Amino acid sequence: MMQREIQDKVQDKAQEKQRKGRLDLTDLKVVLLLAGVCCFLWGSATPAIKIGYQLFQIDPADTASILMFAGARFVLAGFLVIAYHSLTHRTWILPPKKAGRAILELALSQTIFQYLFFYVGLSHATGVHGAIITGTNVFFSILFTSLVFRYEALNARKVVGCLLGFAGIVLVNLAGAGSDDLFQVSFLGEGFVLMAQIFYAISGALVKKYSRDFDVVTLSGYQFMLGGAVLLLVGAAAGGSLAGAVGIPAFVLLFYMGCLSAVAYTLWGVLLKYNPVSRVTIFGFMNPMFGVLLSAVFLGESGQALTWNTLAALGLVCMGIYVVNKRK
Repeated sequence: MMQREIQDKVQDKAQEKQRKGRLDLTDLKVVLLLAGVCCFLWGSATPAIKIGYQLFQIDPADTASILMFAGARFVLAGFLVIAYHSLTHRTWILPPKKAGRAILELALSQTIFQYLFFYVGLSHATGVHGAIITGTNVFFSILFTSLVFRYEALNARKVVGCLLGFAGIVLVNLAGAGSDDLFQVSFLGEGFVLMAQIFYAISGALVKKYSRDFDVVTLSGYQFMLGGAVLLLVGAAAGGSLAGAVGIPAFVLLFYMGCLSAVAYTLWGVLLKYNPVSRVTIFGFMNPMFGVLLSAVFLGESGQALTWNTLAALGLVCMGIYVVNKRK
């Protein structure tokens, strides 16, 4: 145990020395900028997915075709990550030795189980419930990091920050929601969406764990390709199809979704490598905020975006981010 701690300290010092002269990935301003880019990209996925269903002529209830759509997106994302990484190194990057377990565990948690539970759950849950439950992933990330993997301590600041951010997510998604089905939940619907958030939290902790021994960009690329391929096969075996694609715009959109996943998840993984998990994951509350705002722009859903509820929710989310990251 002592030897492992010494090795970690030596590695941390080496990484700190390597960062000198580069962008300081532990600087809060840099974390804010890069995490903001990730959340903006993930937020843009909300309208992109809805537009994608139209361009590929996928019924929102057709879970098999949706899994194929997600699988194609992640296979493409993985290829783009590895292709760019290989281009910068001027040689094709292969999975490092002894990284098979890391790639498999990340593919299972971050891509396969997370999106399998998420898409099946969403098809049996209301949009309001899905959005609110998705906001719990920050809670789970901090709890797993603190209580299970023990990377950092759980304190009052983190709990208060999570409560403020989650209150913002609840506020923006309950605006105009009826009360009739507000408390009607099911295991196949809301239960599956909740399971997806647990796997999201586990994947973040695993990225932190394996980034000490392996290149996080390489892990991200290959876990995407493996996880995406499994989703494609599962969707195809269940009778899904992407044959209804409407011309070039459908594939342009798919390419964009592959790019946003490649950039966002890779940047997020790099931030998790160099920062406490809580400092990074608290920005996840910005995802649904960007989703609402970008849906207003691209889907014409301005009725929900331009309300006092959204502005108040944004204020709560920003307060939560500040509380978690403020100095003692």
